[in-house]
Amino acid sequence: MYLYGKNSVSERLKKNPQTIHAVYMEDKFADDDIEKLIKLNNITAKKLPQDKLTKIKFSSNLQGILAQVDNFKYSDFDELLTEGLAKNETIIFLDRVYDPQNLGAIMRNSACFGGFSLVIPKHKACEVTETVLHVACGAENYVKTAMVSNISNAVIKAKKEGFWIMGAMLDADAKELNTISIPFPLGVVFGSEGEGVRYGVGKQIDIKAKIPMHGAELSYNVSAASAIFCYEINRQKK
Repeated sequence: MYLYGKNSVSERLKKNPQTIHAVYMEDKFADDDIEKLIKLNNITAKKLPQDKLTKIKFSSNLQGILAQVDNFKYSDFDELLTEGLAKNETIIFLDRVYDPQNLGAIMRNSACFGGFSLVIPKHKACEVTETVLHVACGAENYVKTAMVSNISNAVIKAKKEGFWIMGAMLDADAKELNTISIPFPLGVVFGSEGEGVRYGVGKQIDIKAKIPMHGAELSYNVSAASAIFCYEINRQKK
């Protein structure tokens, strides 16, 4: 895989330099901190003309640098459950989130707030791609992500281990998020951009929660909703 953009490459150099095979920079690229980290970790680096750089990876957001790295390594779901219980970390279950921009933004939100991990389905959803990692801006180094064959079964397993499951939903019986006394340990389910949480997954939800909205009768983008939920969860957890 290729990481591209200064933040993505910089964070990988700081946290997981052993996963980097080589770094390619545009001729005029200059960043003392990044170049020091490259030398410190003895990573192969080359400076190239812009046209050759874009032949390796075409994007309008290269920002003059890209790194060839190991393929993304998913975490084991059982380990997420164990760590979630031990460290009171919240698990975010994404039920069919298709847009890599949204997945990357949710990953970044989770990293910024801290204390979250992600679970995504293997089928009918976005996996962790180069675009996701670019949008995440290095968040993959701080947030563990597991891939499972069935989100509903994963939620059921989490419940058996003692997790409460809260769903971000617009149902009539959903309570406003800021009025709920959130129980822990916690798992949160977010549905797809257009269809929300599927019926089979929704049957496993203990608490239906919605974001209070006093403006237009629209809905929040799933990545924006995740930020609001993460804030309130951490506020109550502390």
